[in-house]
Amino acid sequence: MRYFKILSLLAGVLLIAACAHKPGAVLINDADVLHQNEDQLTQVIIYDVFTPPVAARIYGYTALASYEAMRYANPKYNSIITQLKGFGKPPEPQTGKKYNYALAATKAFFTVAHKVTFSVDTLKKYENKMYAMYKDNLDDSTYARSVDFGEQIGNLVLKRAAVDDYPQTRGKPKYLGENGPAKWRPTPPDYMDGVEFCWGDMKVFAIDTSAQFAPPPPPAYSEEKNSPFVKQYMQVYDQSKTLTKEQKEIARFWDDNPFVIEHNGHMMFADKKITPGGHWIGITAIACKKTHADAVKTALAYALTSTALFDSFVCCWGVKYKYSYARPVTNINEKVDHNWLPMLQTPPFPEYTAGHSTISAASATVLTYLFGDNFSFQDTSDLRYIGMQRHFNSFFQASDETAMSRFYGGIHYLNSSLTGAQQGKKIGNFIWQKLKLTN
Repeated sequence: MRYFKILSLLAGVLLIAACAHKPGAVLINDADVLHQNEDQLTQVIIYDVFTPPVAARIYGYTALASYEAMRYANPKYNSIITQLKGFGKPPEPQTGKKYNYALAATKAFFTVAHKVTFSVDTLKKYENKMYAMYKDNLDDSTYARSVDFGEQIGNLVLKRAAVDDYPQTRGKPKYLGENGPAKWRPTPPDYMDGVEFCWGDMKVFAIDTSAQFAPPPPPAYSEEKNSPFVKQYMQVYDQSKTLTKEQKEIARFWDDNPFVIEHNGHMMFADKKITPGGHWIGITAIACKKTHADAVKTALAYALTSTALFDSFVCCWGVKYKYSYARPVTNINEKVDHNWLPMLQTPPFPEYTAGHSTISAASATVLTYLFGDNFSFQDTSDLRYIGMQRHFNSFFQASDETAMSRFYGGIHYLNSSLTGAQQGKKIGNFIWQKLKLTN
């Protein structure tokens, strides 16, 4: 009888122990957590229809916050924000205390994301699942300590975001262009006002000023048939008449217009997809996954690409609104063919220089430093949005194709695309050479 009582007692103890250590959600690989965080943010950026420059700002602050927490998983990596403008010194983990840095990076990332996006409820649904996963796998003190550390970093980054000139420009008047020759004005079919005309005044991350790599001015207005001004819009017009199937595919693949308004008779509807910056965030994810980059290198890749995106958008937009140069459709409609429209819908901001060319070259430059030249990859970044993918043998091959895509699409002069790419490479090189990333 005593034997059975002992067995029953042991069985009860084992049952209680099993309940107390009931396995919860399986802990996801740290790098995969960071990839999922970025993807979730991209979906919200698409849903909230942020303009390309604003989307780059969102990617920038969130990625920097994530990296500043994640880097402590490998002591050889240095802080980035201490080498950028206006961030200050980040908090440090307590010596001898245990942290989960992927959890801290997640908390830092979404602490920032809550303040720079609109659809916070969507983010919280995803976050709650992630936090529940960590709660199931960490002791209470490690969980709380990691969350608190991430929140401190996120709040530090938000202090910088509050004074970068973005909040201060939200109430400024609309930009409707100018009526002078060769000057930008709203373009068909929707004649929208100019997007983010104050973006060139934003406080940059790494470069000295938005004018540091200023390109030469665009061709001056002329009505002379053989002038560079006339030749550039005739080149666009002639190219539009002879586009090959491949050229059309290139234009569609790199369109990345986040809010294209489609017209069908009296009906109008909008197509949403990733921004130009979002496309390069997708390429960054592809490179990390292909090389099996660990969580710290993954966080670093997102942070560097986002820094290049942000600074190159500020530089490019400063040039755009400095010259307020007319788009091809404006000159072609007035001088050549009143009914002509480009293959792609012209985005609502000035022509010179090409933004996608600039930010693509800047991104390709830092990614080449990180992962090497001749890095072949299948670009599936746009697959779920437009059903297209393309193969590239290097990041620069992709960015060079981006530059040509704007010309093929009829929304930029070739000079604007190529000049933007040159500026972007200079920005990317400067960022890489400026930052000391490891000890």
